[in-house]
Amino acid sequence: MVSSADRTERPARTSVWLEPRTPSRGRRSEQPTGLDRERITAVTVRLLDAEGLARFSMRRLAAEMGVTAMSVYWYVDTKDDLLELALDAVFGELRVPDPAEEGADWRDQLRELAAGYRTLLVAHPWVPSLIGTYLNIGPNSLAFASTVQKVVRNTGLPLGRQPAGTSAVFQFVYGVGTIEGNFRKRCADAGMTLDDYYAEAMGATRKVPELTEMFEDAEKMMAARGGGTVEEMLQRDFDYALETVIAGIETMVERSRDTGEAGPS
Repeated sequence: MVSSADRTERPARTSVWLEPRTPSRGRRSEQPTGLDRERITAVTVRLLDAEGLARFSMRRLAAEMGVTAMSVYWYVDTKDDLLELALDAVFGELRVPDPAEEGADWRDQLRELAAGYRTLLVAHPWVPSLIGTYLNIGPNSLAFASTVQKVVRNTGLPLGRQPAGTSAVFQFVYGVGTIEGNFRKRCADAGMTLDDYYAEAMGATRKVPELTEMFEDAEKMMAARGGGTVEEMLQRDFDYALETVIAGIETMVERSRDTGEAGPS
């Protein structure tokens, strides 16, 4: 267990996954019972889902678990460590395909990975702000990243272009998932369905004179896109946008062959 003074004086850790835990300075008999890192992490995820990142604290977590904050510090040294553990824990929800599976199509596997990543971001709206804040190199995150790397390699993109191909897919999904997660949370906080909230927002903004032309164009696009619920529209738009990105990768693979750019090794 690390003292409060130590936590204040210590420089920021690079990652909970890279540094060994500081040995406890207290007696083993003082260690709280009924707790472990897995349980603490699971409750952390549940609180973050329910209340968001801004309201989360070690004290709030301890109260939820019916223990003291110092009890939690037996298992994690800092709040940042715990958030990093929670981030990796939710990546464990992702199902990843086997890139080496015989007859597997990289397009289908990329669709599966992209859809899973979107679901993760939407289900846990606090995740996007932590990605990039932490190294995100826990075992679950690395398993996902490794699978993505291998699937993108199977596209046939030149080795030096594969990072860009990965970004094209997953930064797109990150943006979609982040916005959709925030939108769904806003609807839930307002106690409204997606359709009701969308209708109310559209109705209010349509009355703003400066936006009249834009919304007339938007309504034409909506009509051309077809009816259905907001849920259906979100899914339809995501699917089409993802197919556009995949088609772009196919085009770039062909272009690299035409130009003689080296393929993956």
